[in-house]
Amino acid sequence: MAGALSVPSLSAAQAAHTYTGVKACGMCHKSEAKGNQLGVWEKSKHAQAYATLTTPAANDIAKAKGITTPAAQAPACLECHAIVGDAKADVKDGVQCETCHGAGSDYKGLAVMKDKAKSIAGGMTEYKDKAAIEAQCRKCHNEKSPTAKEFNFEERWAKIQHPRPKA
Repeated sequence: MAGALSVPSLSAAQAAHTYTGVKACGMCHKSEAKGNQLGVWEKSKHAQAYATLTTPAANDIAKAKGITTPAAQAPACLECHAIVGDAKADVKDGVQCETCHGAGSDYKGLAVMKDKAKSIAGGMTEYKDKAAIEAQCRKCHNEKSPTAKEFNFEERWAKIQHPRPKA
């Protein structure tokens, strides 16, 4: 929800990992018993983040900021609206699972996902508390955005939170 590619692009730490894509994540994270993370995401503005860049309004905003390419191709826009830099990451998925949780290649297996320590060792980003989650959100939800609005973390978190169910 909300220059150089940062948050959703491949960082140095993630370079050894590859994205699996929301379809791969969603295969297991769509049932109520598993937390229905896919359903929460599908109903969120995060799922539509890239689509907003394909509108005439987005192109007008980009042009006003001096961007000469369509918003859907501009790195300054894509950095908060999609994952770029990995062939398996489909920009059309917008702000998807791996934007916040890291590239899923090393922690996607069932045995690893059942063991939180193995998931984290495999590369999954785990947040120690809500302040850490908020800090991640504010990497995009900030005054750098040309359409920035006041960001009320508690209100926004209530719409997107998707805790893992107890094993």
